[in-house]
Amino acid sequence: MQDKEKRIVILSRNRALYSTKRLVEAIENRGHRAVVLDHLKCDIVIEQDSPAIFYNGEKIKNVHAVIPRIGASVTFYGAAVVRQFEMMNIPSVVESQSLVRSRDKLRSLQILARSNVGMPKTVFTNYSKEVAKIIDSVGGAPLIVKLLEGTQGYGVVLAPTKKAAESIIEAFHSMKARVIVQEFIQEAKGADIRAFVVGNKVVGAMKRQGKEGEFRSNLHQGGSGKLIKLSKKEREIALTAAKAMNLSIAGVDMLQSERGPLVLEVNSSPGLEGIEKSTGKDIATEIVKYVEELINKSAKKNNTRRKYRSDA
Repeated sequence: MQDKEKRIVILSRNRALYSTKRLVEAIENRGHRAVVLDHLKCDIVIEQDSPAIFYNGEKIKNVHAVIPRIGASVTFYGAAVVRQFEMMNIPSVVESQSLVRSRDKLRSLQILARSNVGMPKTVFTNYSKEVAKIIDSVGGAPLIVKLLEGTQGYGVVLAPTKKAAESIIEAFHSMKARVIVQEFIQEAKGADIRAFVVGNKVVGAMKRQGKEGEFRSNLHQGGSGKLIKLSKKEREIALTAAKAMNLSIAGVDMLQSERGPLVLEVNSSPGLEGIEKSTGKDIATEIVKYVEELINKSAKKNNTRRKYRSDA
């Protein structure tokens, strides 16, 4: 436990959410003060050498660190609020640029591919009419079609046949909806792995299994989770993927395939309920411990900066 109480802001639209409540509990148990702010109610004041944030008409002061819990639908403004805290020299466990990058599915896949992380074969086009070639590029049907803006398993469709795949892709294109077409990993059998990364280690992992007849394993889609011990390769891939996305807190979703672990997505605001209940681990406290490390590093950096200015 730290000697001095720190004021830690949680950016969350709903303090009643499981993840928010657990973070508040863990912060207080570590001897600090938790402050929950709805990022959409934060007013950003941009001024040279004096950036500020106001909440309900009051200026936010004496904050030591920020834990963003930003939903995908409000990424733009949420990231702007995180960026403002960064301009105020207040560290965030998820940096604003990393948050924005993680929400761009296409960019994320390109970054992961460059980092030599295994992934299912994926195709993205600008409403190409060469639908048959797109299907062949990922190994044919069955295949997965995903909306670029989809989250929590929504906007994800399994096309069982080539004809069905053509119809689905053409339908999305006709609505000017941007999609990616992805290889279907049959041997995964409707299951995936969520590895929870904090700092430079995996602090918990669960295997999520889709309900009967459902290929999506997301807990929001009725899937179930259970504790799993990762292989050395799976652990390495999870850490590599999080590092590639520059995320200190991340949920790395992987499929177990015949050619090794394949990364589906790296989530910058992974929920705590599923992973804590499946593993029995106190993930919230692991996050707060990391926040304490971040605060200490930031304080040393600021002290060095002040010393440099005084010496100059």
